Amino acid sequence: MLKWAFIMLIVALIAGLFGFTDLAQASAGVAKFLFGLFLVICVILFFLGFRAARGP
Repeated sequence: MLKWAFIMLIVALIAGLFGFTDLAQASAGVAKFLFGLFLVICVILFFLGFRAARGP
């Protein structure tokens, strides 16, 4: 998922460079959403991992 966020970021940067502002905004929006989703899932899994390591 983080890979897709970086791909969308690169697409947004390239589209912005060439002047495709609508495509750049859409790609940047998707990249932000995927990165935020990745962070939320990462924090949840870290929490569950620490909780499992401590035992019942």
